[in-house]
Amino acid sequence: MAPEASSLPDAAPVAHVVSVKALCAFGAKAGDLDLRFVPAPSALEGIAGHALVQSRRGSGYQSEVGLEATCGALRVRGRADGYEARNIRNARVEEIKTFRGDFDAIRGNHRALHWAQARTYGWMLCEEHGHEDMTVALVYLDLASGDETVLEENHTHASLREHFELLCGRYSAWAQSEAGHRSALDATLAQLAFPHRAFRTGQRELAKAVYRAAVGGRCLMTQAPTGIGKTLATIFPLLKARAAHKIDKVFFLTAKTSGRPVALDALRVLDKGRAQGRVRVLELAAREKVCEYPDRACHGDSCPLAKGFYDRLPAAREQAAQAAWLDRDALLHIALAHEVCPYFLAQEMAHWSDVIVGDYNYYFDGSAFLYATMRDADWRVAVLVDEAHNLLERARGMYTAQLDGAALEEAHRVAPSALRGPLSRLFREWDTLQQSQQADYETGDEIPERFTRTLQAANTAMAEYFAATPDASQGPLQRFFFDALHFARMSEAFGDHSVFERTLGATQEQRSLAIRNLVPAPFLEARFAEAVSVTCFSGTLSPFEFYRDALGLPEDTALLDVASPFSSQQLRVEVAMDVSTRFRDRAGSLRHVADIIGAQFERVPGNYLAFFSSFDYLDKACAAFSSRHPGVPVWTQTRGMREAERHGFIARFEEGGQGIGFAVLGGAFGEGIDLPGSRLIGAFVASLGLPQYNELNEITRERMQSRFGKGYEYTYLYPGLQKVVQAAGRVIRTEEDRGVLHLLDDRFARAEIRQLLPSWWHVRLTGDEDGARR
Repeated sequence: MAPEASSLPDAAPVAHVVSVKALCAFGAKAGDLDLRFVPAPSALEGIAGHALVQSRRGSGYQSEVGLEATCGALRVRGRADGYEARNIRNARVEEIKTFRGDFDAIRGNHRALHWAQARTYGWMLCEEHGHEDMTVALVYLDLASGDETVLEENHTHASLREHFELLCGRYSAWAQSEAGHRSALDATLAQLAFPHRAFRTGQRELAKAVYRAAVGGRCLMTQAPTGIGKTLATIFPLLKARAAHKIDKVFFLTAKTSGRPVALDALRVLDKGRAQGRVRVLELAAREKVCEYPDRACHGDSCPLAKGFYDRLPAAREQAAQAAWLDRDALLHIALAHEVCPYFLAQEMAHWSDVIVGDYNYYFDGSAFLYATMRDADWRVAVLVDEAHNLLERARGMYTAQLDGAALEEAHRVAPSALRGPLSRLFREWDTLQQSQQADYETGDEIPERFTRTLQAANTAMAEYFAATPDASQGPLQRFFFDALHFARMSEAFGDHSVFERTLGATQEQRSLAIRNLVPAPFLEARFAEAVSVTCFSGTLSPFEFYRDALGLPEDTALLDVASPFSSQQLRVEVAMDVSTRFRDRAGSLRHVADIIGAQFERVPGNYLAFFSSFDYLDKACAAFSSRHPGVPVWTQTRGMREAERHGFIARFEEGGQGIGFAVLGGAFGEGIDLPGSRLIGAFVASLGLPQYNELNEITRERMQSRFGKGYEYTYLYPGLQKVVQAAGRVIRTEEDRGVLHLLDDRFARAEIRQLLPSWWHVRLTGDEDGARR
């Protein structure tokens, strides 16, 4: 006999659609946060594991059964892994999970989530086929052995309905609240006006281009000068695109921590004075910056903010959603009030925020949280990449992997006996590579297969050990394991975009192996393609084709070069034709460089920055200057400056002050600092900024030539001049500023160099060209 008609809440117009996975993740997680290592199968391994289990079942077994059910205004969709109808009264549903390691190491909160999914599918099948009873089974497949562990529950139609209604009730209340937020936000954004009386020069042009790219589903690269308000001009049009329902979320990505406050300040201006319909803004900070218990492991047995995390999460989530403004400090306050981890509360709130501000790596890294979440949730996202000229080097770092001899030595020293053998074999394979090495530094186009096999065997052994003893997953052994996993992943993706490096040291501990990425485009292409729109913007992003090619932006990327609001009358640019800063000429250049700086200071006393290509050149130039001009105050950038020391360096540039700050081109003071007015009235750049000529850069040049036909330009010239223009950009910050820029190298006079300098500069040539080589 079929069950009576469902007593679920009366059907209402469907307002919310949610997947079974999302429904259960929201309402069924309970207990502790637990980040102890458990080896996770890859997506492909999971698919293969599901297929294996399904192939073992009988002829009446159905796989991947699409299901849909409603509860009030909520529609739930999903796909059951396996279903078998024994008769009209009784059936069986299977939820298949794959795992590696010890079955008992599967977390309790994960198991609860798995049961919730299986019971939900059980209810949906009961509803669709009229079953009175359902056997609900969790099938765990050990990928190493192929063995199945099966857990079963027997449920009635009524008990499964009760479970389904409970989950839907929890989610529906939240979904209704979120719908109210979106409705109020839509009304706000539809009426949102630019927050200032007028756009600055170039600002409207930039905002229009960003909006067109977002609604048209294209990427945009734009070079826009300092001082026009790039941040506001990129965020504002995307909020308007959100109002037009073209996008769901905005990711604002920065290269450095210092970039986040600028974005947050712009969002505060746009959100100022509103009580309703506020933009929900989330700042994502690095884990180590927000961790309240850095000496504790991230699980409930060690950290009090991980204990019962999922039990206290709903209340914390509710307060955070009501607060709307979730920068680092606000989120920390809410997290501590509810005794939950602030870092993982932020990750939860990423699902419910409208604008998310964070580092590049949250989207572009190989294991990026925002990119993975965007794909899983099928969000329509517009991405803003601030100071995008930095993305090339940052992305190269993301897709570079390195193993250090010292780390392997330490891992071997603390390893349990079960791991000594695999790690010793890895040592021997490394020794074999080293014995064939002729020079201290060598590169190759292939990674020896025997080494990668031995590394993979060691990784498997370490994974099994950590799975069996999760409490041991701390310290140098785990750190080496993660480095080794990354190295193995990069070795699987190895190609002509990267190079294999072997470096010898004075001792075994000082040696290293690296897979160094040279061209990140193959890794980033999907990141650009899968967002609705990505806008890369910077004050120095030319030539556009260099960054487009190296980063992997689409061929149809829109391009915009915003004219500078500054005039040549604001900045006097002089090229010293009688100076050469080529390596062979540097020692002979010191006195003349010192005298050019001294003469300028004597003519117009004030604050200046002097940039040099290296710390060695900087130290010698500063010594020469102080010797010849002892009455002028100087301060210098030093190697490895701490944050307080960097702040101290910048603090020397006071309004009305006098002196010379000596800095390294391309370093901490070559970009991202704002010294308007008399805080900085001039700069000297004693270098073209060309990267060092060495084996790695020559390989990069060859790869760039092979891929793009511009090896020298893409490896040396464009990256070098980008640093020069960035450093020079410290001088003129507003339309009221006046200053001087001395380019101290005769090569700046070359036509092919001058055409790459900002068009608004009027360059004067000074000195005797022949004097550069005397």
